[in-house]
Amino acid sequence: MGTGPGAARPTSQNRRVRDKVTAARRVVVKIGSSSLTTAAGGLDDGRVDALVDTLGTLAAEGREVVLVSSGAIAAGLAPLGLTRRPRDLATQQAAASVGQGLLIRRYAAAFARHRRTVGQVLLTVDDLTRRAHYRNAYRTLRKLLDLGAVPIVNENDTVATEEIRFGDNDRLAALVAALVDTDVLLLLSDVDALWTGDPARPGSTRIAEVHDERDLSGVTIGGAGRAGVGTGGMVTKVEAARIATGFGIPVILTSADQAAEALDGKPVGTLFHPSQRRPAARLFWLAHATTPRGRLQLDPGAVAAVVDRRKSLLPAGITAVRGAFTAGDPVDLVDADGVPVARGLVNYDAVELPGLLGRSTAELATALGPGYEREVVHCDDLVLLSGRAPAGAGPA
Repeated sequence: MGTGPGAARPTSQNRRVRDKVTAARRVVVKIGSSSLTTAAGGLDDGRVDALVDTLGTLAAEGREVVLVSSGAIAAGLAPLGLTRRPRDLATQQAAASVGQGLLIRRYAAAFARHRRTVGQVLLTVDDLTRRAHYRNAYRTLRKLLDLGAVPIVNENDTVATEEIRFGDNDRLAALVAALVDTDVLLLLSDVDALWTGDPARPGSTRIAEVHDERDLSGVTIGGAGRAGVGTGGMVTKVEAARIATGFGIPVILTSADQAAEALDGKPVGTLFHPSQRRPAARLFWLAHATTPRGRLQLDPGAVAAVVDRRKSLLPAGITAVRGAFTAGDPVDLVDADGVPVARGLVNYDAVELPGLLGRSTAELATALGPGYEREVVHCDDLVLLSGRAPAGAGPA
């Protein structure tokens, strides 16, 4: 914000972005568990209907709507006799398997009043990180939208493990927003905006807009939402906004009861302004959607080649291998001090690499065959982690 945290008067740039939101042809909306459920953990029919009425109106106007909805685990608590969100993964998965059916059935009934069909899309991290998988995810979402349906997206909690989880649906929503190249991402919570501190405490003020990290200086970003129902909070929503705006997508953070006003361009909530430079989609996924399965330590020459000259990583530049990964997995490339400088999709299994280190590809091809005359990480499958955005634009 040009006038610092807590500024209440929107800038002219804010107005221009809000006007673009009003004219948006494609909208991704994320809603959290605490905004959909009762205090006891079951689905709140009134809240579901209010959200669907807003989104149904958008769809009736010819706009494309993707809904990223939490609530499966919360919806499954009461039917299983659970009084609060379980801590262990197995019980969470059991609650999700019961609740997901209840959730999608409730959405289907609500959207039917607007003559809209819904499609359930359950995703895991692999669906947005592996090349073939994320293209399949895109094609499914694109076809649903082409057919006039409303995709209802959630993490596939029934099969996701701790190692392959998005962690929260705020991050998932940001990645889906980039996947479908949406015009705006609306993050709905039970808090009406980003505040300088706890909204319940005197002296806290609403932040009207965020242009960059400087607008967040001095802001205390604590958790939000009802305890025991959801997993997210204001921290995850700000991180989701960083991810989406980094892909050139404006983000509005507000409460569920202000969704219609936000989409109508009213100055509610907090507007996060989009970046003017958009990275290539595949590199965006690699940087934000993946969890590294291992580490490759590079010598100084290899660091310079990868970081400064954007070259592929060859076996000759690797000094150490850590982790248990297979070909196609994401790995971090680290310097001599162990600081990650890049992330890439590796072309070898971890057990293959130790015997290749320090050797040229020509030498390896002569000794082991032409199949070894290849990069460990190709430059097309590599993204820098130094804060410099990779070149490129548009969906891959």
